[in-house]
Amino acid sequence: MTRDLFFALAAFALVTVITPGPNNLMLMASGANFGFRRTIPHILGVGLGFPTMIVLVGLGVMQVFDLWPLSYTILKVLSVVYMLYLAWRIGNAAPPDGAPKTGSKPLSFVQAAAFQWVNPKAWSMALGAITLYATGRDMVAVLWVAGTYVAMGCISTTTWTVIGQQLRRILNRPNRLRVFNWAMAALLVASLIPVIWT
Repeated sequence: MTRDLFFALAAFALVTVITPGPNNLMLMASGANFGFRRTIPHILGVGLGFPTMIVLVGLGVMQVFDLWPLSYTILKVLSVVYMLYLAWRIGNAAPPDGAPKTGSKPLSFVQAAAFQWVNPKAWSMALGAITLYATGRDMVAVLWVAGTYVAMGCISTTTWTVIGQQLRRILNRPNRLRVFNWAMAALLVASLIPVIWT
């Protein structure tokens, strides 16, 4: 990979990961509700789960959709159902006073990594990155793309979690946090509109 192509890839990766989307909304909500430290497994799940997805897409996992078109519909339904469940979890997340509701906890590493496979934005980012920067499915180029997303993902996941953590100062009353949580849940549901209408 040439230096110019790498800088273009880095810019593309940073823009795609740092813009608002399901991962970033959930990380911000988790930072606001649980703090930075308790959100670290979620951060790592996103930061490593998405590049793993890129590698598998680069190896040709998309051929499954060509060979079995029904799999695309199944993935779409699973995406919508799981994101609605996550929106419900965000809306009912713990208050910031250290007394979480029963069963309220941040996403685990495995949950966050698995979420990438039902995240519509992650699919479009992975396909775009592989198509633009790993032409010919060259494994070295695929690994460059994945590695670049690891680096840019560190910047994005940390930034959004810190923003959420800093919002805790404003969200120090249960009513404020409740409004914030339901607003984040509504935004997550709104991010499904392009998926449902396509």
